[in-house]
Amino acid sequence: MRILVLNPNTTQGVTDLLVGAGRAVAAPGTILKPLTATRGVPYISTRSEAQIGGATAMEMLADHHAGADAAIIAAFGDPGLLGARELFDIPVIGMSEAAMLTACMLGHRFAIVTFASALRGWYRDCVDLHGMGYRCTGIHALDQSFASISNVQDEMEDLLVALANRAVETDDADVVILAGAPLAGLAQRVRARIPVPLIDPITAAVKQAEALIALSPGKAKAGSFRRPAAKETRGLHGALAARFEHRTDTNPPA
Repeated sequence: MRILVLNPNTTQGVTDLLVGAGRAVAAPGTILKPLTATRGVPYISTRSEAQIGGATAMEMLADHHAGADAAIIAAFGDPGLLGARELFDIPVIGMSEAAMLTACMLGHRFAIVTFASALRGWYRDCVDLHGMGYRCTGIHALDQSFASISNVQDEMEDLLVALANRAVETDDADVVILAGAPLAGLAQRVRARIPVPLIDPITAAVKQAEALIALSPGKAKAGSFRRPAAKETRGLHGALAARFEHRTDTNPPA
C-alpha cells in the first residue's frame, strides 16, 4: 500500500513528526510518502489559513496521486478534504475525521485537547462539518506561547496531560483526542498518564487508510461525490487544472 501524507503546513519538522508516528503503526508493506506544502503558513490555526491550506493540499494531491492507493490530509481540521474526495479517485482521509470516528468506537463521547487557543474556532467548525457535535464534549486548548511549532509537544507535554485529565474530570469524556499535527506521536508517550483511551490523529488516519484500501469500495459514479464534469479553468496550478478539465497532460492548451 502506498499512502500520501499531505502536510498543508510549511514546517518540515511537523511532517517528520507525522510520518514518524504513522510509520510506527503502519502495517508491513505500507509505504508512507510525505509531502510538505511549499507555500502557506508554518501551521494552520484559522479559517482563512485553512482555505489556503486546502487549496495547497489539492495541488499536492493533483501532482502526486498517480500510483498512490490513498492520501491523508495531515492537518487537524481537514482543509480541502471534501473537495479532494470529489475530485480524486483514491480514498482521501481527513486526519480529524479519522480521529473522531475512531474515538466513537472506543467510547460514547470524546474531548479534543490542543496546544493553542487560536485553533478552537476552526476545530469547532470541523466537528460540526463531520456531524460530531453531539459526540464531542468540548475543545480544550492551552493559552500560552511556545518557542517552536516543531517542538511544541515537548515544551507543553505536562500542560497538555493536565488539560486532558481535566477534560476527563469536568466533561466526563470517554476518550481524548490530542489534536494538531505538531502533537503527532505524543499520545503514545503519555498514554499511561491519562485514564481513558487516547487518540493520535495521524495514527488513526493511517489505519483508516489501510482499512479503506483493503475494503476496495470503489469510486462514486453517482451521488454528490462523483467526479464533476469537465470544466475549463484559468490560472490554476497545472496538474490541478488538468484534473478539473479531464486532461491527462498537465500543460494547459495553447
